[in-house]
Amino acid sequence: MVVKIDRKKCMYCGACVSVCPRVALNLKETWVDVNEKCIDCGICVKLCPVGAISLKERKK
Repeated sequence: MVVKIDRKKCMYCGACVSVCPRVALNLKETWVDVNEKCIDCGICVKLCPVGAISLKERKK
């Protein structure tokens, strides 16, 4: 699985950044960036107030 962020839905509130246990999300000027530290735990998915984050199958 891999975390995907829908940039059209994201309000850049930073809620996901503050709850990430691996500090894998970074709030940039106009987007949220997911780095290689992400363990696909899904905490950010559950917390996002607008449903902009989802877990998708990793492409092989």
